[in-house]
Amino acid sequence: MNPIVGIGEVLWDVYPDGRKVAGGAPFNFAFHCHQLGHPAVIVSRVGDDDLGRELRDRVRALGLSDEHIQTDPEHPTGTVRVKLDARAVPTYTITENVAWDHLAWDDALAGLAHRARGVCFGTLGQRADSSDAIVRFVQSAANGGAGAYRVLDVNLRQHYYSPDLLRASLWRAPVVKVSEEELEPVCTALGIPGNTVAERVRGVFRFSSAETRFVYVTRGADGAEGYYERDTEPVRVPGVSVRVADTVGAGDAFTAAVLCLTAEGRSMRDSLRFAVHYAARVCEHAGGTPRISRAEVARAAGCAP
Repeated sequence: MNPIVGIGEVLWDVYPDGRKVAGGAPFNFAFHCHQLGHPAVIVSRVGDDDLGRELRDRVRALGLSDEHIQTDPEHPTGTVRVKLDARAVPTYTITENVAWDHLAWDDALAGLAHRARGVCFGTLGQRADSSDAIVRFVQSAANGGAGAYRVLDVNLRQHYYSPDLLRASLWRAPVVKVSEEELEPVCTALGIPGNTVAERVRGVFRFSSAETRFVYVTRGADGAEGYYERDTEPVRVPGVSVRVADTVGAGDAFTAAVLCLTAEGRSMRDSLRFAVHYAARVCEHAGGTPRISRAEVARAAGCAP
């Protein structure tokens, strides 16, 4: 089976108590696709330093290959300082000009793009002007194997996005995942009108490529909504009550789950229900890559495994 690819940042999330956890949205996404039974690959870049070597070790320990993690001789491995508020919701301070900002396009990436079953990319991984590797990968995937499963996980972080970047990214993505909190600034940046989530999503559809078929809106503890093609009523799935350790990686887990089940031919409602339950289970653990049983989540969600 051809792999699903997460492309962009891989890094260390560093917590206030000094713990460091391998992270980055594309890496979390790839891990969860792998955990859900799909071949998955992380494409990124680390420094030629101890943190980079430790990160490769961690990637392999979690069952993924580091074959497509490049080594940068000049720039350090990425790090992020994580701060949790009273509700265990994280904020991030992201180190700039690190290895993943300089991902390089090469023959290996070109070959992977053409055999990928799907690819997930975000805005943060494209913050640097020094590399167009993500754009080239997504474009190549469109002409190769990824087809409808080119997923933009909007993933706004700090000031690392612009109207031009949002516009170009939306155009390349037949599938869009955005949190309810992110939807308003996205629409403000692009001049999309609307007072409700549904109105704003309809604007996103009109702003996106004619290929755009799905928009998923995550609503934290209130669940998620899925919109199919243009001007349709959403599928709404309620949230799941859990004891939250932190919410790091929950959105990435949701994206992986909804994509994997969609790729398996499940209905939008089943895919959403499973993804909400799966993300909730991730919230019960510290860090973005906990071990979760697919079968247990399926039973809780009332879906077939």
